[in-house]
Amino acid sequence: MLICSIYKSSKKDEMYLYVDKREGLERVPDALIEIFGTPVHSMDMPLTAERKLARADTAKVLESIRDQGFYLQMPPPKEGYMLDIHMDRPETGVR
Repeated sequence: MLICSIYKSSKKDEMYLYVDKREGLERVPDALIEIFGTPVHSMDMPLTAERKLARADTAKVLESIRDQGFYLQMPPPKEGYMLDIHMDRPETGVR
């Protein structure tokens, strides 16, 4: 079991960093923090291989924290229909 601290990005919606609570952010590269922005603490939780996470594979999260000191959860992809808003629509004459 790992006690995991989760931080949300101050720059990117729905981007999160998972780290070992004992280590905090000490193993997170400065270059990543520049892109991520000021980490805002969201919560701490016990993390085991059996625990299900909503948008991340728990085994990958644990492995990444163990190997590199953090796991970066990216924002979910935009919905396909939203990408069509700015495309030319020749059948309707709408741009």
